[in-house]
Amino acid sequence: MTRKDHRRGGAPTVAAAPPRNAGASQARDKRPPPAPRHEPRGADFVRIYGFHAVSAALNAPRRELVRLYATEAAAARLSTEIAARGVETKIVAAEDIAARTPRDAVHQGVLLEARPLAPIDISDLPADGLVLALDQVTDPHNVGAILRTAAAFAVDALVTTERHTPEFAGALAKSASGGLEHVPICSVVNLARALDDLGDLGYFRIGLDSEAPGLLTEAPLRRPLALVLGAEDKGLRRLTRERCDALARLDLPGAIQSLNVSNACAIALALVRQKAPVAERGRAAT
Repeated sequence: MTRKDHRRGGAPTVAAAPPRNAGASQARDKRPPPAPRHEPRGADFVRIYGFHAVSAALNAPRRELVRLYATEAAAARLSTEIAARGVETKIVAAEDIAARTPRDAVHQGVLLEARPLAPIDISDLPADGLVLALDQVTDPHNVGAILRTAAAFAVDALVTTERHTPEFAGALAKSASGGLEHVPICSVVNLARALDDLGDLGYFRIGLDSEAPGLLTEAPLRRPLALVLGAEDKGLRRLTRERCDALARLDLPGAIQSLNVSNACAIALALVRQKAPVAERGRAAT
């Protein structure tokens, strides 16, 4: 696989005074120039909207900022973060922000244009880490919810493919509610080869499968650990399953035996943290 530069730092490229609510004068930009609702993948910046997602990006040193569009009320709430980062800020009406976001997007009065976060390489993963690997999970809301859960459980990275993966911005960032800024993304060309590499690094690779014969609670979990999650419609692909050291299912006593992938991820991470907590990193399976 192609190795990518791992840059954890980031600095704003432009600077401006904070909103006038914070003591500085800013002109209201009532009619910003029209912009497309969707940026093509590969654009030099991404759009992040929603208060928590934007606030987290403003507070993330490794996120390189370009420009912030905000209503007066939202800019006032974010005045401390705006002043700290020195990001260029345009005070606009809510409908102007809506014109720059996907239809029906809940932007909450803020839209941030920023550089995409640089992905990390598998070689950058910790020797005793906990990572999630996604096998063609394409719904941005699901991936965003997984990132939010991953941030809550201190997951070290999210491994995903360059294709069949939603853009790490927009609806995904909104659903992640700040989690995108806390969980490094390891973007790979081929997931099967990436799982081989994880195995070479000593990672125990366990695939979550609703039809697996064994339970996750009974699996010999240990650090470093890779929890592999499949798409809702197809589950884990054959090559992905073959690269796992074990397959396991959740213990669901009710009539429904499968869950939304983001819900299953949250339950699985809670069990993993119980069986292979941080204090036990590096212990061999028994």
